Amino acid sequence: MKTTIVLVAVLLATPTLAGQPAVTDPFQGLVDIRKHQIVSEAIGEQYEIMVSLPAGYAESPDTEYPTLYVTDGASLFALLQGYYRYLTFGEEVPELIFVAISYSDSDWVNGNNRGRDYSAPSDERDDWGGAGNFQAMLRDEIMPFVEKTYRSQEDRRIVFGQSMGGQFVMYTAHTEPGLFWGHIASNPALHHTVDFFLPANTEIPTKPLTRLFVASASDDAPRFKEPAMQWISEWTNRQQRPWDLRVEFLEGHNHYSPPPDSFRLGMKWLFSSVNIPRPAGD
Repeated sequence: MKTTIVLVAVLLATPTLAGQPAVTDPFQGLVDIRKHQIVSEAIGEQYEIMVSLPAGYAESPDTEYPTLYVTDGASLFALLQGYYRYLTFGEEVPELIFVAISYSDSDWVNGNNRGRDYSAPSDERDDWGGAGNFQAMLRDEIMPFVEKTYRSQEDRRIVFGQSMGGQFVMYTAHTEPGLFWGHIASNPALHHTVDFFLPANTEIPTKPLTRLFVASASDDAPRFKEPAMQWISEWTNRQQRPWDLRVEFLEGHNHYSPPPDSFRLGMKWLFSSVNIPRPAGD
């Protein structure tokens, strides 16, 4: 008993990442899945990390891969990872390392703090504003682990988020645009925080450093769509921007339905000038 208590205390006191392969043999789209846990120094809470390696990873020991970091990983990893495999068959996207970050519970009362972690500061919400700490966890804890453990290309990091996760994508694009090479914001929920993302609060580099793809659903709820359209109007009408910007309007989609289309269109645009190899074994 004493040994167990000491071990738990050590795990809670330091950033901890440990992993083991999961059993996914019956699911051909889920090729090589590793599960890790991190107790973050930046935030002081535990997160679940799922890593999926490309099909040809073991057979190509000298190859480095673009790496996709996905918010709301418990939902979006399952939704997007199998779909991504089909996109590689059609040579629409390159092979990637998937890194999905999630919580141990879906209920915010029990520790799902996505509203806090993905949001910019807001005068309207006291419980928001933790995006800076979440960004620090990615930059200082998760990314160094991934890039030390796996053959991840440091200059081809991509971040994907839907709704509040999309707000986090926008936050990191505005505050530290060089952290990721590519940003995909699917239906970003900017309610309560849109003023944070307007040009007056954003430093403009001398040239675009990264790429930002924003998808907006035609049938989105007004409380989400109106601030998103305000952001789109402000930034598409400016000649100077911190990023190469692409905006897509997704017809027939509501607030929750766009992730697959946003992912496909965003990835194709990000890699539009990059040679995409065939998957291993084809």
